Amino acid sequence: MIRMIVLLAAVAMCSSCVGSALESKREEPEVFRLTMPETTDAGAALPRALAVGRPRAPVSLDTERIAVAGPATHFDYYAGVRWAEPAPLMLQHLLVQALAADGRFATVVSVPSRVPSDYQLEIELRRFEAESNGQGPPVVRVEMQVTLLDGRRGTRLASFPATASVAAEADRRADVMSAFDSATRQVISSIVAATRSAAT
Repeated sequence: MIRMIVLLAAVAMCSSCVGSALESKREEPEVFRLTMPETTDAGAALPRALAVGRPRAPVSLDTERIAVAGPATHFDYYAGVRWAEPAPLMLQHLLVQALAADGRFATVVSVPSRVPSDYQLEIELRRFEAESNGQGPPVVRVEMQVTLLDGRRGTRLASFPATASVAAEADRRADVMSAFDSATRQVISSIVAATRSAAT
């Protein structure tokens, strides 16, 4: 009987230890989402459908974590903050919204989609990080390589880079997020304008 009581007490203690180990004392990270740039209607829409692919990205950028590049080869992520969704997916959604608002195409969809597309936009995300040398406010750098394909003929219509660099006003979280928003809006606006010109 005494042996059974000791055994039960040990089990209870172990259960308590496991419960404590699994409890997280860390606060939930603050979540950020970027905004779509303002667009003006391009006029009469082409009776065509445009499909926007999910940007390809290195593993270091294909994440909800917010990247910061330091001097030399140093690369890390901000603590306590994250994107609302993985960066490539967030950028794909913003591009679809901006291109749809532009009005150049009758239909704009995300890949994958069951809607047959006349054009397809392929994007490679090369940079999407805050660059800091530890001596001043970070500079947010966004860089994409964009290719517009003619789905009807299987040919490339245009290929162009889209880049922007915006310095944060201060080395504070809100200012860095504002710089990310501004740089991303610039890049998306340039992609919308170049895609509009290349599609015929």
